Amino acid sequence: MTPITGYRLITPEDLSWRPSNQMLIPNADYLERTGSQLLGARLWRYPAMSAGTWHKHICAEEFYFVLEGTGRIRIGEDTLTVPKYGAVLVGPEMLRQVFNDTETETLWLILGAPDNEFAPGEPFDIKRFYPEDPKQLPKELEGVNWPPAPQGG
Repeated sequence: MTPITGYRLITPEDLSWRPSNQMLIPNADYLERTGSQLLGARLWRYPAMSAGTWHKHICAEEFYFVLEGTGRIRIGEDTLTVPKYGAVLVGPEMLRQVFNDTETETLWLILGAPDNEFAPGEPFDIKRFYPEDPKQLPKELEGVNWPPAPQGG
């Protein structure tokens, strides 16, 4: 992995929002526009009564920072409430899931490093990130139907 030379400016107009593949959480990838090979950074907009995937990382640390609303995250057997401008750092190999069991949207900035967790030539293995059902919801969202059914299909 090679660090960038110089700097890269990213403006809000540079971002494009898209739903995540599995849980349909709107997110915008900041660092895909910079060419960084070392760091990942995304904004995530968690709608009311929603959840991201139950997952872990192989060697990346992730820093979760709440920009708007009240953050909720489960890490292993623990559930944390993270206030606006609060944060939590999660080490690799720990299962984690950001969720929103409130009636208002929560905006997170999530940073992770390293961005690429596989050695050169090592095959990508999704089960290393999702050793359990990634779409399982935390007990706080019991009875909630998430992710929503795709529209227009």
